[in-house]
Amino acid sequence: MLLDFKELGIFGAKELKKKGADYGDLFFEKRFTFTAKCEDNRIENISSGLEAGVGIRYIKNFKTYYGFTNELSEESIRRVIESLAAAADAEKEVVLDFNTREPRYSNLVSGMDFEVPVEKKIDLLLRANDVARSHGDRIKQVTVVLRDQLQEVTIVNTNGDIVEDVRPRIVFYTLVVASDGNVLQTGYEPVGHLGDYSIFEKYPPEEIAKQAAERALRMLSAKPAPAGKFTVVISSKAGGTMIHEAVGHGLEADLANQGLSVYSGKIGEKVASELITVIDDGSMAGMYGSSGYDDEGTPTRKNVLIENGVLKSFMYDLTEAMKSGEFSTGNGRRQSYMHVPIPRMTNTYIAPGDTDPEEIIRDTKKGILVVKMGGGQVNTVNGDFIFEVSEGYLIENGEVTEPIRGVSLIGNGPEVLRQIDAVGNDLGFSIGTCGKDGQGVPVSDGLPTIRIPEITVGGTK
Repeated sequence: MLLDFKELGIFGAKELKKKGADYGDLFFEKRFTFTAKCEDNRIENISSGLEAGVGIRYIKNFKTYYGFTNELSEESIRRVIESLAAAADAEKEVVLDFNTREPRYSNLVSGMDFEVPVEKKIDLLLRANDVARSHGDRIKQVTVVLRDQLQEVTIVNTNGDIVEDVRPRIVFYTLVVASDGNVLQTGYEPVGHLGDYSIFEKYPPEEIAKQAAERALRMLSAKPAPAGKFTVVISSKAGGTMIHEAVGHGLEADLANQGLSVYSGKIGEKVASELITVIDDGSMAGMYGSSGYDDEGTPTRKNVLIENGVLKSFMYDLTEAMKSGEFSTGNGRRQSYMHVPIPRMTNTYIAPGDTDPEEIIRDTKKGILVVKMGGGQVNTVNGDFIFEVSEGYLIENGEVTEPIRGVSLIGNGPEVLRQIDAVGNDLGFSIGTCGKDGQGVPVSDGLPTIRIPEITVGGTK
């Protein structure tokens, strides 16, 4: 369980105040990791490790100075702080009252049992590999990856707060490559959560592999996608890549405050259809992007960013909140103790509406159904995006018909949000690692079934 860093943290917080910091904090981290991969019918790349260290932040006149060390001692911490505060005030006695906040992780974590033998972990990989390859000779390559980590953090700041959090996470995915001799297609299916190996009770490795293999095979028989302007229905099964990339990053306060977001200066304005409410919630139990506290010690919470089409808030960390005269929304996140916290998404999604998803399809005379999103790119300054579609189908006279491949969606995030004319009563999530400023953090993205009346579809015919 948690290694007690409180005394070191209290020492460091006092040193930060002594050296003249307006605000400062210490982020202690201890992280156990395990990774294994099955590829070409072989188990390889088995690795495990432990890393521990402390990141120290010194803020003066709204400027941030950051250092870190893996030497956990008073002397090492003092040296880092002295280097951050080279122009500090003279030595003086500092009195701070410290308060340990109540742990929150027990209400969010789906199990804490990581005492799982390596043999059992390998068995999970092999079971998925066998099922994927059982789908026939057209399956040419199968990659199965398992990652687990148990992260323990202690945060102490110059306000006198002491926070402890525990974050166990599991990621498991299968990537399948299929070919008929002429066409090559891939199928990818990931799962992950904030919790332990109980995830495989809900998502057996065989089922994950089956979905990936069947997706690759379905796309082999798909016909080339048409190009042009189409009505597009995005299923709740597709994952929330679009909401994350085309909308979410633009709602992070650092980008918005620098004028690098299409949403800069638009708080209180209508930026989407009245059907659209966008939420970021780092306090959702079991979700991959959740934690009891963020990486600055602020409790995570449900933040309504867009409500019935109106922009209500950005996502703040402490630094951006200080600059803006706002409060942190619990979105200060970092990859590790070696990284400074910045505003980041956690679990970001469009709230479900009232319409039956099947009714949305029946009410679509001609269009494209997106069942699984792929990767994409977005320009946060103007909102323009392009996304690949991993699995898509034609909609003809209100019915889902033929599979199509080579689909891409090209558009503008704010324009798409304003156009959406139907929102389903379902809600689905996907997981991923969000990259920003050279840092990666775990996130979940979600959306209900939605319909975009017209969007540019890049196809092959």
